[in-house]
Amino acid sequence: MQPGETSEAKDDGSFICGVVEGFYGRPWTLDQRKDLFIKLQEWGMNSYLYAPKDDYKHRAYWRELYSVEEAEHLTTLIAASKECNITFIYALSPGLDITYSSPKEMVILKRKLDQVAQFGCTAFALLFDDIEAEMTESDKEAFQSFAQAQVSVTNEVYEHLNQPKEFLFCPTQYCASRAVPDVPNSEYLNTVGSKLAPGIDVMWTGPKVISRLITPASIDQLTEVLRRKPVIWDNLHANDYDQKRLFLGPYSGRPSSLLTKLKGVLTNPNCEYGANFVAIHTVAQWSKCSTENAIDENQSSDAISAVSADIALEQESRNGRNDDEDVSLPMLVYHPRLALKKSLQLWLPEFKRTKSMWGPISKPHVSHVPPVTFNASGQSGIPCSSISSLEEGGASPGSAPMPTADHSSSEDANELASDATLTPCLVDGTESAESSSMISLDRVAEGLEPMETVESASTASSQAKHLDVEDVEDHDIKESPLKEDMPSAPDHEEGDVVMESERKEEEEDYQLGVDDLCLLCDVFYLPFEHGPQGMQLLQEFNWLKLNAHVVASNPSKPASAVCPEVKEWHQRADKFDSMSRALNKLFTRLTYINNRELLYELYPYVWDMRGVVALLNSYVKWLSFNQGSKQGFLGGEQEPWVFRGGLAADLQRLLPLESVNDLFHYKTPETPTRQVYTIRPYLASDERNVYGLCHRLYTSRTGASFSDVEKTFHNYPDLLGDINFGAFVTLSPEFCFVVEDDSSVVGFVAAAANAKELQHQVRVAWVPEMQTKYPELFHSNSNEDSNIPEPIKDLAAKLQQLHTEDLPDALLTYHPSQLKMWLSDTVIDHSVSKRLLTCAVAALRAHGSSGCHVYDVDVCSVEFYSRLGFVELKNVTHGQDVMYFGRIF
Repeated sequence: MQPGETSEAKDDGSFICGVVEGFYGRPWTLDQRKDLFIKLQEWGMNSYLYAPKDDYKHRAYWRELYSVEEAEHLTTLIAASKECNITFIYALSPGLDITYSSPKEMVILKRKLDQVAQFGCTAFALLFDDIEAEMTESDKEAFQSFAQAQVSVTNEVYEHLNQPKEFLFCPTQYCASRAVPDVPNSEYLNTVGSKLAPGIDVMWTGPKVISRLITPASIDQLTEVLRRKPVIWDNLHANDYDQKRLFLGPYSGRPSSLLTKLKGVLTNPNCEYGANFVAIHTVAQWSKCSTENAIDENQSSDAISAVSADIALEQESRNGRNDDEDVSLPMLVYHPRLALKKSLQLWLPEFKRTKSMWGPISKPHVSHVPPVTFNASGQSGIPCSSISSLEEGGASPGSAPMPTADHSSSEDANELASDATLTPCLVDGTESAESSSMISLDRVAEGLEPMETVESASTASSQAKHLDVEDVEDHDIKESPLKEDMPSAPDHEEGDVVMESERKEEEEDYQLGVDDLCLLCDVFYLPFEHGPQGMQLLQEFNWLKLNAHVVASNPSKPASAVCPEVKEWHQRADKFDSMSRALNKLFTRLTYINNRELLYELYPYVWDMRGVVALLNSYVKWLSFNQGSKQGFLGGEQEPWVFRGGLAADLQRLLPLESVNDLFHYKTPETPTRQVYTIRPYLASDERNVYGLCHRLYTSRTGASFSDVEKTFHNYPDLLGDINFGAFVTLSPEFCFVVEDDSSVVGFVAAAANAKELQHQVRVAWVPEMQTKYPELFHSNSNEDSNIPEPIKDLAAKLQQLHTEDLPDALLTYHPSQLKMWLSDTVIDHSVSKRLLTCAVAALRAHGSSGCHVYDVDVCSVEFYSRLGFVELKNVTHGQDVMYFGRIF
């Protein structure tokens, strides 16, 4: 075989290669589908399968004909595909409630497909996935088995349509894990193989619903049963089961030797259309590779060359080199990382296209994917498909009924989920010696599908209006117990924002490059593996966690400077900091791209990932500033379903915070903002800024003018700061963190691990210092002193209370630590308050605390702390007129 030759199926043009729009969630628009057809043609692909379960006339109400408006939409779509020489395959899913033996049902089914044929469609599919393997009594009398009923209907429809060249059948047992009892011995699959018309192709997802690997041996086994080559419905890049995950990695786990064994491959990718460039383009590259030089599980010399190329690529990445020339490989050998590199170079111009986006940011996933269903025989009805709706840009019809069935017992589900661990692998599939014992990753155990441990979050819907990137605060969002009045930036019209994007893209610091896209893909890689830079984040943070005792055991900085172990720790902490800054740069550059549609699709994921890494970086800085913690991180025995998936969850799971997982759930901004907030440990040099923040928040809270407040506190410039935070920053600075924007400190959290010890130190050290600093405020007749302004007198009473009240023992039993937190209202990012609290809680937890309380909560702060998971502790005050709020971790 000459280089460039592949399979006979491909040579005669019958190899099906393309895309399934089959995910659960918001559908692609008409314009996006047209754009897809152009790309498929350009990349040498030939098929598009329309399988939208969200189109209720495709599934739930499959009997109903399309309206005139719907017919025009489908006709336009089919015509657009023909212009690009793309085969439009229309799929129908009648299996929910069809009576297979009813002549009337057959008439209705044929009429529906005849209507679509009138739109110009010449290729069809019948899908019987995600249904119960049960029949009515009349069907049982007419057919010997469930498979025979489906085959009979499919064959009759196939003949009615005059045996179209492309006709697909999706079985109920569509992957090896659903075959009962297994593929060779499945009565269902053997019936399909022997009875289904030879011209009908059968769809298959591989060993699992989402398959990490598809081997030639498994396809050989299936082909023998089906008596035909299967068409792979590939869910490798599907992300509709988890709102935290996006899959931007290259097509992998499918050796090119499969090309001679398959009838075709259709990829069912991410819900976000713009995010699928790499997923689809790498499938196109894979489909053109040479089977003679296939890289497969036999580890040929070519495979070794590919692995060597991979190692070379990773070394280039680590060393910061950017080599434009590909590592030498045999002609047309497919290699995932090289394919990714090529795709990224072609994807970059997409970010520069000027495209608008109307509506708020919202992930296109549904609130939850229909549940896994099990019947008595153990078959599961997990779909091998997903959604789109017929209406352009329309939402999923809320009126369409979805069939449900009972889950397996919660005990079984827990047992499955608790085993969801993954040994991190290198790109070539070999196990990394360092990573194999390093960390547990979820949803990749042999017997567990990625979607089976997911906790899907509902997406908020808003009235559609035109929104774009803003750098101004949203005054309708209350994020702080105290409000700071700040002048707002002028609003921007869309034209101004687009012009700004174009201008910024001309500046090097704001230009998105291939390296940025490589980082983007590495942190949102594939269901069963993180990209090299994603793994590097995990490895570096985990190493810093495990070796935190090194800096803790060397509290003396001069001694630490000459200690190799401590020097290495700080060097790797700096490395983690540089990786965090790289994500910040990616985040900022992304907000300046001209393609606003693509920005809105990627923004929620990058925003969340950047925040998670920044949080961990804040914790690393805390360890560095405070010489670590001898106790270090605790065990962190979190259940795998506590966090949603992906690299962000794996990073979060390294923190010992399984009891406060609510702090990791953030509402994505509906409008992208460029503001990056930095959380870091408090330094002595921050005192002026923190005290200044106290003044600004006090001004906002009291409604007084800034000049009046300055006049009132002219003789007591430090009083507000001393009362609210002075004791913490003086006696417990190691548990204090600040939040900065680009110009100032905008938030602060102060804590003490042992509130009782703090109270003792306040009495013996802090109060005497305050008596020396403010003698007139501690004088017995200070309230009668006319020279002291009334606001100062009120604060003086509060200052005097610092040493008079004892903390209740009942409070300290479960909430031994004390905490106080202020945040400016200019911070509109709701995740900042949670991440700031997470830093403090992680630091307290690392020092053995299991709970904290907030002392003397005022009315203005109740909502703020309640939103952060604090609850009022009503049974600890014993009649005292003091409010305590607490939470356990």
